[in-house]
Amino acid sequence: MCWAQRPQTRGTVRRRHHDSRSCAPDNRPAQVVAVDASPAQYEMALDLFGHLAPRLRIVPSDAVSHLRATAGTYDVLYSVFGALDFTDPREFLPVAAAALKPGGRLVFSTLAHYLSGAPAQPDVVAADVPVKTPEGEASALRRWVLQEHVWVKVLDNAGFTDIGVDVLPSATEGSRTADTLLIRAVSVQGRRSDAGPAG
Repeated sequence: MCWAQRPQTRGTVRRRHHDSRSCAPDNRPAQVVAVDASPAQYEMALDLFGHLAPRLRIVPSDAVSHLRATAGTYDVLYSVFGALDFTDPREFLPVAAAALKPGGRLVFSTLAHYLSGAPAQPDVVAADVPVKTPEGEASALRRWVLQEHVWVKVLDNAGFTDIGVDVLPSATEGSRTADTLLIRAVSVQGRRSDAGPAG
């Protein structure tokens, strides 16, 4: 998914870099900003898509720090199984609301339930999910997999309105698949990121 806006607009991307590349040349936004905190992902993105500059700008930063530094900048923010899955939404969403221009849109996809089949959380609670490091070592990663009504509440508390949620069924079958929540919301004018935690 990619949002096309008027030529004078800016949007930020928090998704896999091969998807970021497809957004910049085809839809002609003024600029697409891809943000990734991983040094390895940042370097890979530069190698693969650096030629798309200046329309595509790749930023080595965590999403919250970047958004905090860019208040009132963006028309659209989107994340495809990205920062909103791995950052406490009570921290992320207020700075996202502040980074958007009034009436700006946030669109993101997230898991509707855990890949194990366990249901999504009924409150704003993360779980440690097992992962492997690039070296193959076992590790854990905090991930927020929340029920629809929880996302709606935390978005509302963070300064968003016109919140919509669609459930997209898994495109594959198997033991480690999940439905997707596609969530969209509009920022409310005048919200500030320093108003305290939401939720």
